[in-house]
Amino acid sequence: MKRRTLLASTAAVIAMGTGAFAAAHAEKTKVGFVYVGPVGDGGWTYEHDQGRLAVEAEFGDAVETVFVESVPEGPDAERVITQMALDGADLIFTTSFGFMDPTVNVAAKFPDVKFEHATGYKQADNVSVYSARFYEGRAIQGHIAGQITESNIIGYIASFPIPEVIRGINSAYLHAKEVNPDVEFKIVWAYTWFDPAKEAEAATVLIEQGADVVLQHTDSTAPQAAAQAAGNVYTFGQASDMAEYAPMPRVSSIIDDWAPYYIARTQAVMDGTWESTSTWDGIGPGMVGIGEITDAVPAEVKASAEAMRDAIADGSYHPFTGPINRQDGSVWLAEGEIADDGTLAGMNFYVEGIEGEIPQ
Repeated sequence: MKRRTLLASTAAVIAMGTGAFAAAHAEKTKVGFVYVGPVGDGGWTYEHDQGRLAVEAEFGDAVETVFVESVPEGPDAERVITQMALDGADLIFTTSFGFMDPTVNVAAKFPDVKFEHATGYKQADNVSVYSARFYEGRAIQGHIAGQITESNIIGYIASFPIPEVIRGINSAYLHAKEVNPDVEFKIVWAYTWFDPAKEAEAATVLIEQGADVVLQHTDSTAPQAAAQAAGNVYTFGQASDMAEYAPMPRVSSIIDDWAPYYIARTQAVMDGTWESTSTWDGIGPGMVGIGEITDAVPAEVKASAEAMRDAIADGSYHPFTGPINRQDGSVWLAEGEIADDGTLAGMNFYVEGIEGEIPQ
């Protein structure tokens, strides 16, 4: 009788232990990330993955993170997002503009899963959107580029003709033109976010056309490598510091810092306080950082660029402040007028002075 009681007690303890383990495992928050490029791209996807690692560091064993890299925009993205939801993700970050519709489509099928889409605009009860004001960093890049170019030709490698990219071109051009009225922009559309071969080719084409400064809205370090091979060509890090190319050709950078946002949104899911939101932060809140301006930039140019950075951060200066005309010469912003977020979010035109047409 005593042996039966002992066995029963032991079984109960084992059952309780197993139940506790299962409960602890069930309570772990699973966070998924869908990337358009490889985590080793040195730019956009690299910085998103740094955010994922920050989530792990912040929450330890309370979270499990998973990711899928190099996911093409389109139908395959929907498959990947669906599988991530089926595998038990509580929160999924999809990190490229072309993932917008796939994210919304999958979210409708999994109402209990929370989704966060980067750089898009379509929300739902369980879909938030978030992006950074990259155009603030582009203003500083243009300010520097306009003063360090000797050929007065600045090259720009553009990815896709969407408002985010067009805003960046306009912002960089306006601030380059402000300090150098003779400056000219040459734009090559690469139609890719990450393709080192295409990006290197685009940089080479621009350099052959006389550009001695190359800006980019693509994700790899291939333009820096092409500039380094050409010699005497300046570049800027895109999305990440790309400091391995400093001080030449890389003279500064735009750095995307997603970690605080990813930590906050994960915490909201864990707390049960998550709500669908739209976030668009810049230099002030720290989502956009400006990498070290190297000594390859003259001291007075560096000082004025840092002053502009600080003015944007404290709100005393907005990169899109009138007077600014559209490409056709019509008035867009009057003297002292500041562009509203709605217009900026849907920007589909060049400002006056940029040559060429936006591809359709």
